[in-house]
Amino acid sequence: MLVVTTENIPGHKVEKTLGEAFGVVVRSRGIGGNLAAGLRSIVGGEIKEYTEMLEDARRSALDRMVKNAHAMGANAVVMMRFDSSEIGQSMSEIVAYGTAVIVREEEQ
Repeated sequence: MLVVTTENIPGHKVEKTLGEAFGVVVRSRGIGGNLAAGLRSIVGGEIKEYTEMLEDARRSALDRMVKNAHAMGANAVVMMRFDSSEIGQSMSEIVAYGTAVIVREEEQ
């Protein structure tokens, strides 16, 4: 499935717009990860435990969005975006969303 952050896909024409597709993931770092991250925050720099968690959450949210778009009958998602927020002090919500469409390659 084509997933792009742009409104159009070069060389393709949108035949039908199906609506919003999305994927949501809520993740929490375990107590061990929170302690390690807390210690790293004292000295500064990248907190790899959180970086890895958020990268994994984005991949999962994107996969769920693609499954949602596929279930709608789409073969592409345009205007894809990520959004994130915190729930409490230890949970992060990641949302991948975009417009599910049916596209076809333009004849040249």
